[in-house]
Amino acid sequence: MKCDRCGRDFPSEFYFKAKGVCSDCYDKLTPEEKVEAKKPPKIHAMTTTAFTIDGYQITKSLGVVRGIIVRSRSVFGTIGAGIQTLVGGNITLFSELCEQTRADAFEMMVSHAQEIGANAVIGVRYDATEIMQGVTEVLCYGTAVVVKAIE
Repeated sequence: MKCDRCGRDFPSEFYFKAKGVCSDCYDKLTPEEKVEAKKPPKIHAMTTTAFTIDGYQITKSLGVVRGIIVRSRSVFGTIGAGIQTLVGGNITLFSELCEQTRADAFEMMVSHAQEIGANAVIGVRYDATEIMQGVTEVLCYGTAVVVKAIE
């Protein structure tokens, strides 16, 4: 997989912070370019937890696609969240970590679907497993399909 900016080859999507932009190049982007690079691909509108998409017919099933992220809490995040638990309510540090992790897993799943030629993903699900204390795997998976509008 090649970076669109520097042209270097990487073994997987894990080296990319945005579609087609490696981590090193992403860090050098302007804030405006980072926003543009992070824009979701068009397939996002064609993902669902259902097994059909209203107004579309599935013409081909391409199989299971997935995105896997393994994250750990930082020491500072854990301390900050510990302080938030004393006050009660939403622990925003963990909420933000969880949301970002799910979003990254979803992005990887969508990229996987696009790589194999899908224009939609059905049956989308999430799963999480604690691998060790403070380290969690988040898996997003679904079935990649090709759909066409029903006329």
